[in-house]
Amino acid sequence: MADLQDELNATTEVGELDRPSAPAEPPHPDPLQARDLLARHPVADGYCGLPGALDRLPWYDLEPGECAVETDLPRLRAGGTGALLWALATAPDRPVTSTLEQLDLVQHVVSRYPERLRLAHSASETADARAHGRIAVVIGPAPAAAAGDSLGTLRALHALGLRALSLSDAPWAPRDRGLTRLGEQMVREMNRLGMLVDLTGAAPATAHRVLDMSKAPVVLTHSGARALNSHPDNAPDDLLTALRAQRGLCLVPCSVARTGPALRDVADHLDHVRHIAGPETVGLCGMYDTGDTHPEGLGDPTGYPALIAELIDRGWPEPDLSLLTWGNVQRVLRGVEFTARAARRRNRS
Repeated sequence: MADLQDELNATTEVGELDRPSAPAEPPHPDPLQARDLLARHPVADGYCGLPGALDRLPWYDLEPGECAVETDLPRLRAGGTGALLWALATAPDRPVTSTLEQLDLVQHVVSRYPERLRLAHSASETADARAHGRIAVVIGPAPAAAAGDSLGTLRALHALGLRALSLSDAPWAPRDRGLTRLGEQMVREMNRLGMLVDLTGAAPATAHRVLDMSKAPVVLTHSGARALNSHPDNAPDDLLTALRAQRGLCLVPCSVARTGPALRDVADHLDHVRHIAGPETVGLCGMYDTGDTHPEGLGDPTGYPALIAELIDRGWPEPDLSLLTWGNVQRVLRGVEFTARAARRRNRS
């Protein structure tokens, strides 16, 4: 009887061995590899609404961690952020005055944290801030109304540190005609000054006219792919193709409304822009502290390593990732500065 029981047990064991094994789970993206990459190529975030968020607070401290905002200093460091474009929130009833107040606020915030933040007016200053362990702050974009339909006001804002202006809803960029004569003068003056032209949300006629006439690269500071999401701020494929030819930059946002509710949705938009416009034309923006709802896993800048890990898992090579995070923003800043220097040389001759 014991022999029979041993035989039954042996048969059971053999049967268990013969069962097909469960399919192996696909490997998960490696966040450590992503963090290592971000240590070498930090994120230059193309659109952050922190000035407007701080303006609404009675008191704040970004150093120990400020729960009232999404982009305090600990979270920026944990997420591998090396530079930020700080968008200015201006009041529609007093756009010029409120822009001046926001510029003053940015100066105050940066000066309050000199060991962590550094104001940058150029690509070289952005790189210098990174080399010294600071997060570079580039001021802009501001809405077109901030310039008050005045070339003189535009020049004054540039002198105070503004480095990007959005053309969406500008009275001199009507939706049916592209640019008025004043609009063309404003774009030429931005080229001469060294100010980024932001085409996010601009009418197609405006966007293509600016792409045709601008001597400097232009940017979409928070635009996904219209082919994947019909949000009006998102860029259709023909605009992405034109942006590639102009050596501009599309910064894909971490925004439920623009890209979708999941981290993979943001990665899908990055894949699409890279496929249509090339790796030299795609970048990142968090849209943090703008009031937007963010995809799961990207609720604040600490989610950037997970997003980069997802892209690594999708086969993005390190050269493309280095352009996405840091290189493309630096290239565009340098291109804008080169155009401005060339224009000033022509004016002197």
